[in-house]
Amino acid sequence: MPETAAIHGIDNSPRGRLLSAAAHLFRDKGFDRTTVRDIAAAVGIQSGSIFHHFKTKEDILYAVMEEVIRFNTERLRQAVATGATPLQRLRNLVHAELTATVGDTREAMVVMVTEWRCLGEDKQRRALALRDIYERLWLDVLGDLREQGAFRADPFIMRRLLTGMIGWAPNWFDRNRSLSVEDLTDIVLARVVGEEEHSR
Repeated sequence: MPETAAIHGIDNSPRGRLLSAAAHLFRDKGFDRTTVRDIAAAVGIQSGSIFHHFKTKEDILYAVMEEVIRFNTERLRQAVATGATPLQRLRNLVHAELTATVGDTREAMVVMVTEWRCLGEDKQRRALALRDIYERLWLDVLGDLREQGAFRADPFIMRRLLTGMIGWAPNWFDRNRSLSVEDLTDIVLARVVGEEEHSR
């Protein structure tokens, strides 16, 4: 998949290009300061043409969030499916989420966090329902590891700690080009299960 796309897993249709442009603009300018005209100009269409796809600018924001959650949920499902043990599954999950946050869906992931307040209550509820499916994949794997004695903390708390470590990575990761996503995955994993367990 090309590294230049803001949202992966969608086609190159006019709607898809519009969402990618919107994700880029919402990240750079913020939702409130981005106009429909800005989005239209970024994809080379008349602003009125956007309303063939979306009724409001908020609908565009929700679609960006929905696409990135659905795409990365499928990425997590594949990560879990390819791990033979709970520890391998956790490593795969960490790597997948880091890839999402510092790699191919970075812009849309940033938008999801920073512009959440701009969604109305109904759209927030719908997005949270999708997010719950995403989070359940993490909690199930963390629960399995806790049962094995890999750590004593509540899986929910452990997930919040992982969210903090991984979610902050986009703020500094590119500045340290000697560190790969693979390297960072191992560092994060060691914080959860310890160096000794991680090296097994």
